[in-house]
Amino acid sequence: MMFTSRIEEVRRARRNLFSPAAVVVTAALAAGALALTACAPRAPARPDCPEGEVCLLLGNGSEAATLDPHKATGTWESRILSDAFMGLTQDDPSGKAIPGMAESWEVSDDGLVWTFHLRDAVWSDGVPVTADDFVFSLRRILLPETASEYASLLYFIEGAQALNEGDAAPEALGVRAVDDRTLEIQLVHPAPYLPEVAKHQTMFPVPKHVVEKLGEAWVRPENIVSNGPYVITEWRLGDYIKLVKNPRFFEAETVCVDQVYYYPTTDAASAERRIRRGELDINFDIQSNRIGFLREEIPEYIHTHTYLGVTYLAFNSNVPALQDARVRQALTMTIDRKFITEKLLRGGQQPAYTFVPPGVANYESPEPPEWADWPLERRKEEARRLLAQAGYGPDNPLRLEIKHRNSPDPVLFMPVVQADWKDIGVDLALAQNETQIAYAAYRARDFEVADAAWVADYNDAMSFLYLNHSSTGSQNYGDYKNPAYDELLRKADNEPDPEIRAGYLAQAERIVLHDAPIAPVYFYVNKALVSPKITGWVDNIIDHHRTRYLCVKGESGASEGIN
Repeated sequence: MMFTSRIEEVRRARRNLFSPAAVVVTAALAAGALALTACAPRAPARPDCPEGEVCLLLGNGSEAATLDPHKATGTWESRILSDAFMGLTQDDPSGKAIPGMAESWEVSDDGLVWTFHLRDAVWSDGVPVTADDFVFSLRRILLPETASEYASLLYFIEGAQALNEGDAAPEALGVRAVDDRTLEIQLVHPAPYLPEVAKHQTMFPVPKHVVEKLGEAWVRPENIVSNGPYVITEWRLGDYIKLVKNPRFFEAETVCVDQVYYYPTTDAASAERRIRRGELDINFDIQSNRIGFLREEIPEYIHTHTYLGVTYLAFNSNVPALQDARVRQALTMTIDRKFITEKLLRGGQQPAYTFVPPGVANYESPEPPEWADWPLERRKEEARRLLAQAGYGPDNPLRLEIKHRNSPDPVLFMPVVQADWKDIGVDLALAQNETQIAYAAYRARDFEVADAAWVADYNDAMSFLYLNHSSTGSQNYGDYKNPAYDELLRKADNEPDPEIRAGYLAQAERIVLHDAPIAPVYFYVNKALVSPKITGWVDNIIDHHRTRYLCVKGESGASEGIN
């Protein structure tokens, strides 16, 4: 099908947004907004940066929902928290795991006991960071009342699942403080990726002495105590979160930036203008279909790189129509991924016919489904046949709703999915939500089809495949359950040979592709606008760029706009 005709389909899908009534309402709202703006003083383009200090202003995507490491789920929260807290390991500038709070560690011959030796470090209030803080923190995130959505990531620790499910006491968790600076972790099965997980916020320590005293109030900016390069000092909801350099950080003398501001920037086009005006130094996203244009306009600002991330649709197995594998396969095979990536997004994304992205360490995905090589029209014919077998057709059309994020790329490609599914007789409604609200709905199973994305928490295929395990909980959005799949992941967990382990994981992925509880759409590239005045930025596969490694050229942190 010609590109122009596909664009016309998208336009038709969106036409209701531009009806005369909608235009009138929009104009009225705009007029009201202008009146309010005229009465309000304009905020300064950049906050004042004290003389002699370096200040960095970062566009961070969505608004943070929490500053509690054990309750955070988004990459936008992880960026902030990884500036303020540090786990047993940390990222180096290229995103690799290096010693953090732990100076060194050793592993038993069977891979089940890890012993970490902590460095001499203190919290931002001067109290020593001890092994007991880690014991307290690992118990806390797994307590049912903490309601951490990431708790299942730690089920490789002895007793973790039982504690999280309310079947064991905190003392049964396989974590103990040998002494103040020695931490021992007992595992259920070997986990060679533990140093990668140890730099994730799920394993960040929290200050036991503060949390026990203040309870949930410990995480307010006026109370928060951290052990990383920065301390959170201010949170203006909808405006910014401010951090300042922690003078008690064990390597404070190597940290260049004195103050860092994180701004929510859900509108990538608006963030681009702020970058051009010098109001932001970095924005951690670019509207994909602007990349080609910006490479000509401001090439020195553009950073893109292979990324361990995938965008996918999740089918809610609690919806009767979606309990039928024929329906799920019909919907999956009909999505025109090549059009979405090559003609619409144009940011370097790759069509995804498997779930685990290319480039994951020690892993190769199985062959894509047979239909991946078919022409689109043949795939649609087969989809119509499958839907007819399932009882859907002109006399009984399938009606569904996709809840999707309001971030730039989903807003672009959702009308394409709508048009593709219309061609096979599916009446699809689109429901756009702010990103945090969308994910809250997915976790509550308040959706039929969900537009979601996943970025590796650690560089291993299990970081993706565990999402579909029956015990994963809220992040298994569609409540997919398959005992054969679970068993393959169990076998992989207990297999020390990396090639055999990879084989089990590939078999598991093959089952997911056959059952189609999810529909992979495309593999990510990470993309950012970075002022050429910023030094220390290293493009990497996990898109981690910790502020402690960044600096600004010249004597001042102020950036200049683009002429």
